[in-house]
Amino acid sequence: MAVTQQEIENRLWDAADELRVAMPEAQYSSVVFPLMFWKYLSDTWEHTHQTFLKENEELDLSVEEADEVEYSNYQTFKIPIIFPGTVAERRASWSSILATVAQHGLGQRVRASLQAIESANPDKFSRLFGSMTWTSEAVLPGEVLASVMRAMDRTPKMHEDNMSHDVLGGAYEYLLKRFSDGSGTRAGQFFTPREVVELIIELLAPKNHESVYDPTCGSGGMLIAAASLLKSHGGRGYTLSLNGQEAVTDTAGVARMNLFMHNLTEFKVEVGDTLRDPRFKKPDGSVKQFDVIVANPPYSMKWKPWTNDPRAIGGVAPQSSADWAFVQHMIASMDPKKGRAGVVLPHGVLFRVGQEAAIRKRVLDADLLEAVVGLPANLFYNTTIPTCILVFRARDTKTPERRDGVLFIDASTRFTKAKNRNVLTDVDITDVVSTFHSGSDVCGEAGLSARFVPTTEIVANGYDLNIGRYIKKAAAEQKDLGTLIDAYNIARAERQKTEQRMIEVLTAAGIEGFDE
Repeated sequence: MAVTQQEIENRLWDAADELRVAMPEAQYSSVVFPLMFWKYLSDTWEHTHQTFLKENEELDLSVEEADEVEYSNYQTFKIPIIFPGTVAERRASWSSILATVAQHGLGQRVRASLQAIESANPDKFSRLFGSMTWTSEAVLPGEVLASVMRAMDRTPKMHEDNMSHDVLGGAYEYLLKRFSDGSGTRAGQFFTPREVVELIIELLAPKNHESVYDPTCGSGGMLIAAASLLKSHGGRGYTLSLNGQEAVTDTAGVARMNLFMHNLTEFKVEVGDTLRDPRFKKPDGSVKQFDVIVANPPYSMKWKPWTNDPRAIGGVAPQSSADWAFVQHMIASMDPKKGRAGVVLPHGVLFRVGQEAAIRKRVLDADLLEAVVGLPANLFYNTTIPTCILVFRARDTKTPERRDGVLFIDASTRFTKAKNRNVLTDVDITDVVSTFHSGSDVCGEAGLSARFVPTTEIVANGYDLNIGRYIKKAAAEQKDLGTLIDAYNIARAERQKTEQRMIEVLTAAGIEGFDE
């Protein structure tokens, strides 16, 4: 009988909960996801192995010969023999090691098994399981690891004939969300709320056979959403080429396991710092270009600015914040014929002065920005501040009515309060997407406002993109911390611009002794 979504989620959480005696919830993912994926691989391999044995029971082959025949004609990956020469040669499979959970050195055997699977499948699983520090007895006692494995073994067999990839992928996302809900910043760093992901993907509308790229892919949610939403609209999600880069090795492994669990195999996830060392490149060394680029990069991250990089359109972002550097990288990664990009960032990118203002000016002068969507405060797990989605598209690929201007959408009051944060409902997402695609002005109906603003008006405002300059909110502002911080930043930016103008006037009049 097929496994229900609720059943597998409950069983997996029971397994994760065994870790409570050994580590904080923020660290659960480093243990649970590798174990879960290992069990999935083992269950799938063993299910196929039984088919092989039934169909080839008359063959008189050595173990090595049988493995070669089986891999060539049945299996899509290898579960190699580990600890050869023992009384009963053991594979690096879940069931083999589970049979030894009562013996000392469980963590070492688990580590050896996972490393053996990586080595046996270098094209598919190289570095998949991350650093595996949790296999150390000092980090996770053997008896706790044994309890987790026993609890997870009560989960039904994870192979296609017993569990659909929709159920399996849904269970994986359930754990991602639950870890983020319960553990705050650390888990939230690589998990973007599902509704925010869906909104960005809907705005960019990927099509069959297109390439999708996330330069800060975290757990891979945006790549998976691109395929899932295309499928939900009658397209073929499996035709997408999915590409991501992630700076943290363990998190990149989470992303790759997540993609496999969703039965998405046309993907490539690289490890490295996207700004310093972009891993997707053309033969000439320039960054590779894609049809759809999506990202939720770390906000206002300190970084080492470029000294000579062709991505630095309009200048170089300041050391104090890499926000616009990520935007520049995404713009450079857009295919010139049909590329478009969507990124979630704090409101400061809309009005901050100095080097960021220079970059903003260059982007607007080139007519690369298509839309600014203001989101509600407290949507994310690791910050309460309001954020916005910026949508970029090359001028020549914009529709005529979208050229020489920016569509502003204020959706800051469209949310529902949940336990730990605000959430966007399906209706909220649908309304924002409809407004974006129609481009029509909306004057506060149902808490949503929109206006297409000519570039000339933005230029007259000093290239300031603060949504409040172009859309007057009908409702009173919420007096939560995020809004107050946003208001302070706006006022501060205004003061800095006023002071700069005053200094320029005084200097022109020959009055010296004033510092900015």
